[in-house]
Amino acid sequence: MTALVRTPSAKVLFLVPYPLRTAPSQRFRVESFLPELTASEISYRIEPFFDQGTGRILYKEGYFFLKLLGLCKGFIKRWWVLIFILPFYDYVFIHREAAPVGPPVFEWIIAKFFRKKVIYDFDDAIWIPNTSAANHFANWFKAFWKVKRICGWAYKVVGGNDYLCNYAKQFNKNVVKIPTCIDTEKYHPRPTPFSAAELVVGWTGSHSTIKYLDQIVPVIDEVQKTFDFKFTIIADKKPLLTLKKWQFIPWNIDTEIEDLMKLDIGVMPLVPDAWSEGKCGFKLIQYLALGIPAVASPVGVNKTIIEQDCNGYLCKSGEEWIAALSELVKDEQKRIEWGKRGREKVLKEFSIQSNIENFLSLFS
Repeated sequence: MTALVRTPSAKVLFLVPYPLRTAPSQRFRVESFLPELTASEISYRIEPFFDQGTGRILYKEGYFFLKLLGLCKGFIKRWWVLIFILPFYDYVFIHREAAPVGPPVFEWIIAKFFRKKVIYDFDDAIWIPNTSAANHFANWFKAFWKVKRICGWAYKVVGGNDYLCNYAKQFNKNVVKIPTCIDTEKYHPRPTPFSAAELVVGWTGSHSTIKYLDQIVPVIDEVQKTFDFKFTIIADKKPLLTLKKWQFIPWNIDTEIEDLMKLDIGVMPLVPDAWSEGKCGFKLIQYLALGIPAVASPVGVNKTIIEQDCNGYLCKSGEEWIAALSELVKDEQKRIEWGKRGREKVLKEFSIQSNIENFLSLFS
């Protein structure tokens, strides 16, 4: 068996889509690992495509010309990085894509012209067309087909779950599974396990996943007829709900953990389609890391994260959702015990601490 050797002087250039500290997948798949690179004497530089200003409006309706300007600035910056920065780095870690639209020109130049070792990482089924309503025009320019090409040119491919890795293995033999991870030293259960005043069932997510709430609004409405609790949504966009008792908390990176700690039960509904199969279940990982039991749809990696009747429930039908939520709402001891088991699961399989060696081995 050949031992993996990391070169202490290795230099890594990260090409990421979004401004730092703004996008969940980028934060937890790339940015959270950066301190570990420094500790391992691996130097790095991280280059987002979009600047902060464009990032703030990117998924809002309108702002067409400002978005176009931000796109042009991003392409200019990428060419500048390729010409003046790239030659000094050994590895190029590309999260999702080097540019948000167009064919994989940058990836080809990096891998074939400069012959750099490309590490290609993704945590969604990004080869399937799926653009937001605010940017539907981007469908004309996205070039979803480029994912398989980049996989083929890469030195290594990193997938967030088995479904993504199996796709990548069609085009590259060096595929590594690294789940979307959480720093369990920052995410830790609250001192008092559950809220004393009012029980809270909650969901966290972004504008792109808020549509899945439509599946469980009738469920929450039905359970609220029997039990007194509040439904809380933590997101970057406020939905329109008809529930009798619910609360919206605008997502804020500085209060993210504090806001999640207000939940007693977390939910993650999904639809059983190819796009959802590629999801990495990060909502569930956040809930369980904080000792919060969860109820979820049995789709994709959810079936791996949630252990039925151990740290949560997997529910297909509305009736199953109603039964599961009712049981957890009324049984405080079960919530406490299942929360502890969920925390143990994350510590073992989905934490930065348990996956750091896999991440560092990418630069071997």
